[in-house]
Amino acid sequence: MERIVGTVSRGLRTPIIRQGDDIVQIASETVLKASEQEGFEIEDRDILAITESVVARAQGNYAHIDAIAKDVKTKFGNDTLGVIFPILSRNRFAVCLSGIAQGVKKIVLMLSYPADEVGNHLIDVDLLDEKGINPWTDVLTEKEYRDLFGYHKHVFTGVDYVDYYKTIIEKKGCECEVIFSNNPKTILNYTKSVLCCDIHTRNRTKRILKGNGAEKVYGLDDILVCSVDGSGYNREYGLLGSNKATEDTVKLFPRDCQELVDRIQRVIKDKTGKTIEVMVYGDGAFKDPVGKIWELADPVVSPGYTKGLEGTPNEVKLKYLADNNFANLKGDELNKAISDFIHGKKKKLVGETESLGTTPRRLTDLIGSLSDLTSGSGDKGTPIVYIQGYFSNYSD
Repeated sequence: MERIVGTVSRGLRTPIIRQGDDIVQIASETVLKASEQEGFEIEDRDILAITESVVARAQGNYAHIDAIAKDVKTKFGNDTLGVIFPILSRNRFAVCLSGIAQGVKKIVLMLSYPADEVGNHLIDVDLLDEKGINPWTDVLTEKEYRDLFGYHKHVFTGVDYVDYYKTIIEKKGCECEVIFSNNPKTILNYTKSVLCCDIHTRNRTKRILKGNGAEKVYGLDDILVCSVDGSGYNREYGLLGSNKATEDTVKLFPRDCQELVDRIQRVIKDKTGKTIEVMVYGDGAFKDPVGKIWELADPVVSPGYTKGLEGTPNEVKLKYLADNNFANLKGDELNKAISDFIHGKKKKLVGETESLGTTPRRLTDLIGSLSDLTSGSGDKGTPIVYIQGYFSNYSD
């Protein structure tokens, strides 16, 4: 019988995950029970994806602002601290900022504008044109910013992030000065000690600062890379990828994810004889065309995945084949010609005309985005996503 269904993505419900829970056991048993209840077979190259949040919770990878403050104090001492390019987020950065402010006496907070790195807007870009402001060259003080643009609340959260972040800092007894610039070197006019809070551009920012006279340069990925007084930590990403847990604690990005996914793969193999792929995923890598927000606030989509998920898709464009290579065919003859072409396609199609319009992104980014959209970020209660048929094609 001709196969009708292609890729299927299932969100699987689990109990609420607590510290100390065995994620390997929970994930494996959940998939096996779902297979039995829903009547689907576990097959080779199925994909089991687990959200990073429950992995970190099971690990107990949490940190109090006291630990953040102590680490910041150790690195910067009593220096005036430049905190530059943070994203605008109550969930992602506010608690971290509270800890940072607790560790120093004065902060010069430098915000990128009109938007942060992931697309959260302080102001509408059209206002810059209206006021004759060039965000790549113009540096604004807080007063100049207010005189030009007034008080603007974020369209989704209803928060004026300039006032919100300044209030967080001052509540810790820390003096705060706010400036606006998109040039990392601007902060060096105020201090030579800088904490880079950008995510995906952090290495470039650090390089520019170190090459232009900065004396102490760290990023969020350098804070809590080891435990402070028993706190959680992340050796590779530090505070990057963290989320608000309580008013004074954050949940860090999970650790040791490679070991975890490999163990789950082995358990499923032992129980079913099938080799599935496994990954831990965080934010998907996609952009909201209305809100202009790029979803990826984690340092990577997937901090751990099995070897079968390495690389990028190697696909041809069906509509291109139908409109060009086999434009004179139709019906079963067309189907057979396209299937034969897929069977005989090159192992590497980059640059080939037949692959135009396909998505040359990493498999983990694509599958992580699918998983993130399937599980959602609210109350669906499906931190495990099981995907079947992802690697099948028209010829199967």
